[in-house]
Amino acid sequence: MRSTEVVIIGAGAAGLMCALTAAGRGRQVMLLDHANKAGKKILMSGGGRCNFTNMYTEPGNFLSQNPHFCKSALARYTQWDFIALVAKHGVPYHEKKLGQLFCDNKSSDILGILLDECDQAGVSLHLDTSVQQIEKAESGYLLQTTLGTICCQSLVIATGGLSIPTLGATGFGYQVAKQFGHQLLPTRAGLVPFTITDQLKALCTELSGTSVDCLVSCNDQSFRENILFTHRGLSGPAILQISSFWEPGDTVQINLLPDHDVPQWLQQQQAERPNSELKTLLGELFTKKMANLLADTWFVSKPMKQYTHSELADIAEKLASWNVIPAGTEGYRTAEVTLGGVDTREVSSKTMESLKSPGLYFIGEVLDVTGHLGGFNFQWAWASGYAAAQYV
Repeated sequence: MRSTEVVIIGAGAAGLMCALTAAGRGRQVMLLDHANKAGKKILMSGGGRCNFTNMYTEPGNFLSQNPHFCKSALARYTQWDFIALVAKHGVPYHEKKLGQLFCDNKSSDILGILLDECDQAGVSLHLDTSVQQIEKAESGYLLQTTLGTICCQSLVIATGGLSIPTLGATGFGYQVAKQFGHQLLPTRAGLVPFTITDQLKALCTELSGTSVDCLVSCNDQSFRENILFTHRGLSGPAILQISSFWEPGDTVQINLLPDHDVPQWLQQQQAERPNSELKTLLGELFTKKMANLLADTWFVSKPMKQYTHSELADIAEKLASWNVIPAGTEGYRTAEVTLGGVDTREVSSKTMESLKSPGLYFIGEVLDVTGHLGGFNFQWAWASGYAAAQYV
């Protein structure tokens, strides 16, 4: 039987941060993962460039049934702390937009930093290792694993959520939480594209690959970013953001011309360019293909002077608040995160320790804390991992 002070299950962003920090304080740490590689999600994130944090991180960028929970950890390990770690290793990075920081080169630069730090701190990393059983022992936990029996004082669950099962995501962390008496909040896919199955599907398919800057709203939340038409429906940053607030059956409102007062613009075009066709004018704001499709699918395209006042009002309504009821989402297959999870009311916000089972900790995505798109979920992984590492 092996014995160690700390076992961390899950060598993703949160698990690696927790391991390097705890070992850095002199704790004896074993980090286990059932995958053949650490940090698989880090490697594929941000299109292979890893959007590793956001300069504007604050608690308001996170969704949780318990919105105050994330504040303590985020305050104690900030975006600036992680940026300092990146700078210490000389990894070049840039701001893409809206405070989103990406590697200049590859995501593997970020994973390299974490693995180097783990190595220097003496973390014992075991890949291709699965945990079959966990039980409470007198002074800690006993784990039955493919390495044999391991006994530890502190056990950290950093197994993530259900998103992107092809990278090895499973519900393991939720099973452990349940085993030790924790409530689970319903999980669903977040930051995920919408599928469209009604008559809109043809428009989405025709425009597949077209991207438009829009204001997208649902359930009192709005995001101004690009939307992307796909063969399955709608994607792009604005859609991914709003998907975390959408429930089946809800209407999503899309303003295709957020920089224009659309009714006023149409009246002005009618007055100044009465002989121009609607599709010609729309072609100056959208791609020609999109302008033609909208004009032919939604309206009858004719010279501006031929429209009545009420027809123009209808056109304005459609362009400024296009109402879409998605059939659903693409689900965990392509979701960037999992909403819901371990109820944070049963976890200490200071230490990340279970209030039900001493010595058991939960960090990262397995908890009911989900960030907006743009580096916030990584910052939660760093902050929660760091917080737990002070106490394990």
